Amino acid sequence: MKKIVFFALCAMVLASCQKANIEPQADEPEEWGVINLKGKKFTFTVKGDFGAAAFTRAYLQADGKEMTDLWVFDYMDGNLVQKIHQTPEDAAWGKPEMTLAYGQHHVYFVASRGTEPSVNETDHIISWGSVRDTFWKDYEVSVVSTSNGNRAVTLDRVVTKLRLTVNDEVPATCTLLSVTPSVWYYGIDYVTGSAVSAQSQEMTVDIPSSYVGTSGQLMASFFSVSAADEWTTNISVKAKDADGGVLGSVNISGAPFKANRATEYSGNLFGSGGTLDVSVNEAWETALERTW
Repeated sequence: MKKIVFFALCAMVLASCQKANIEPQADEPEEWGVINLKGKKFTFTVKGDFGAAAFTRAYLQADGKEMTDLWVFDYMDGNLVQKIHQTPEDAAWGKPEMTLAYGQHHVYFVASRGTEPSVNETDHIISWGSVRDTFWKDYEVSVVSTSNGNRAVTLDRVVTKLRLTVNDEVPATCTLLSVTPSVWYYGIDYVTGSAVSAQSQEMTVDIPSSYVGTSGQLMASFFSVSAADEWTTNISVKAKDADGGVLGSVNISGAPFKANRATEYSGNLFGSGGTLDVSVNEAWETALERTW
């Protein structure tokens, strides 16, 4: 369900405007306690590198997978004025509407399909239990009475992806793939776009029995929020049996990552002498070459 919350402007904004143009919105029940700031109604059409030309009612997707959340935060003079949270069930999914008060705004957009999202407005952080594809934009707009209220906003990808391919044969007792980076980012500062909430924790993927006996078929991907500048982390990769016993492992040192680039490693996990090649999906940036 669509959730919209409006906040009164802080004392700083009131002082700068002398008499604030604030009036109740006539078509909303009084019990909502909603304040409407006199200004201009805006409809934002959200676009980005989603594997489609633009967000539409049916397609809010990246790499064929639909986003699950869209947040919009309206700030004036560094203060949160109003916010919107949309999910695919909303009629206006991907086309949020806001009445923006006259003046200068930073409107922050975050679209993601990460799981277990948590929003901390005090520190302006959104974090996830598991990071998936995520996009962000700081959209600055000056609102006057003659402003065009229809705006297209293009979001940028703010995650990186680790993709692993196991080349050697998967043994019958292998049931789980474990990945533990020394640093991995689970949150974004939605004001600055910075990667935050760094952790070092095990991420796991169950291995279906259909992969037993196959070679080069076992693949797994893991997302991290990422800065635009390249950064590195060490990664421990392990294959385990049902009792947690380690069947094969490899340690990757200094794996490079950056936003909008998939770092793809492939190699032998159950034998020795494997090499890792770093490459990238066509929709992402140019491949890297690395060995472990």
